[in-house]
Amino acid sequence: MIAKILPKHALQNWIETLREHYRIIGPKLAQSQFIFGDIHSADELDLSYPTTILPPKKVLLPQREDLFHFDATGDTHIVEPTFDDEPTVILGIHACDMHSITLLDRVFERGTADQHYQTRRENTTLVSLECIKSCSEYSFCKSMGTLSIPEDFDLHITDLGDEYLLEIGSNKGVSLLWNFNEVREATDADFERLNKVMSEKWSHFTYRVDFDITELPALLSLSYDSKVWEELGDRCLACGACNIVCPTCYCFDVRDEVDFSLCSGGRFRVWDSCQLDRFAVVAGGHDFRDARAARQRHRFFRKGKYLTEKYGVVGCVGCGRCAQACLVHISPVDIFNELHRRRVPSAATQEEILA
Repeated sequence: MIAKILPKHALQNWIETLREHYRIIGPKLAQSQFIFGDIHSADELDLSYPTTILPPKKVLLPQREDLFHFDATGDTHIVEPTFDDEPTVILGIHACDMHSITLLDRVFERGTADQHYQTRRENTTLVSLECIKSCSEYSFCKSMGTLSIPEDFDLHITDLGDEYLLEIGSNKGVSLLWNFNEVREATDADFERLNKVMSEKWSHFTYRVDFDITELPALLSLSYDSKVWEELGDRCLACGACNIVCPTCYCFDVRDEVDFSLCSGGRFRVWDSCQLDRFAVVAGGHDFRDARAARQRHRFFRKGKYLTEKYGVVGCVGCGRCAQACLVHISPVDIFNELHRRRVPSAATQEEILA
């Protein structure tokens, strides 16, 4: 491990140094909620934040993204793709959100790579943050196996009290500390402090799913015809809030805009939601997922089965944002446990197994 020590009082200077070369985005307070937003000074940055309304996904896959502009007013038809290559640093990413970015990378880079996503991703440096305590009453990252940071960070921050330990994970991470002389090499004593923090953190998180999460794809397969889906359909408002706040949802709709002359305009994409009424409408007006129960089932099958089988990583990272945003209190934890209870009525809980 290559690591540096950054005194907390030097954070302001580090941020100012980074701002000379990068757009800085991090967790900050906006009215009464935390968001990932532009950081103009270290005073705005809050690395003790609970969770954010929207995940850092919004930086790599914006809610609205221009794809290209076209102009057919002259003799030559011009089509100009639009790419955002601004050097950007996302600071303070929780482990669950880092796992979601790992999934997004696989989605948008496999097969025919998405050039717009790739351009942003290649120009974005990820600075992750060690989670010392649970960030929300709704989170269940320990159950989903996403409490530990994946290996694709560029720089990783651990709070040691009066200092931060910065673990370097890539050349991008090296660049963030280049010529910044207020950091020092980590010593054996620093690593002992790190080990103490890491050993103590686990007691602050609980298992909330009552079974081994690796069983989830099989459990869902057995539960395709479960009455749980009809019960969820009766409760669901089909508002799409769960998809909008989810760090691993990536469905989008593509739209065109033209000016009054109908000769120039642009194409853009916006986030979409599989829970909306007309999401699955195809040619001929057929809606093959018109019932809310079917849409709820599809949502949970994607999170717990389809994405795992296709990309080899978990589709739900346990951030709890969807449960927090849902007006009728639909929670993945409750649904997973209820499916398990109905399939295995006498099953022991996770706490009983570990006792």
